[in-house]
Amino acid sequence: MKIFDPQTFKKPSKEELKEKLTPEEFRVTQEEGTERPFENKYCDNKAEGIYVDIVSGEPLFSSLEKFDSGCGWPSFTSPIEENNLISRVDNKLFATRIEIRSKHADSHLGHVFEDGPKPTGLRYCMNGISMKFVPAA
Repeated sequence: MKIFDPQTFKKPSKEELKEKLTPEEFRVTQEEGTERPFENKYCDNKAEGIYVDIVSGEPLFSSLEKFDSGCGWPSFTSPIEENNLISRVDNKLFATRIEIRSKHADSHLGHVFEDGPKPTGLRYCMNGISMKFVPAA
């Protein structure tokens, strides 16, 4: 896998992304969709490694911060590097939530909630399909 370099990364065009991603990956990452709970490849993943943005490869979360929230999506207490995430207010679905996007690829990843475990009290609830897992080995 190519190492992410923020200095050289250029987000692919919409047409290139439609060729690179599956229709579901495109819908979730580019059209702010949500995958079905408990039907993603990382919800129960317990292997050591990091989760990166599926579009850019930018590092997002470590398996060390992953926990079983029971919500059906991979959940983390904190990101690897907060500067790789962008948060914005999301008023869809009749509730105010905080959407999380990757900084460089601008991929929709999921939402963050204030009902997580200590020490942060946060639950970064991410769409597994928005990420790729890179094993520590």
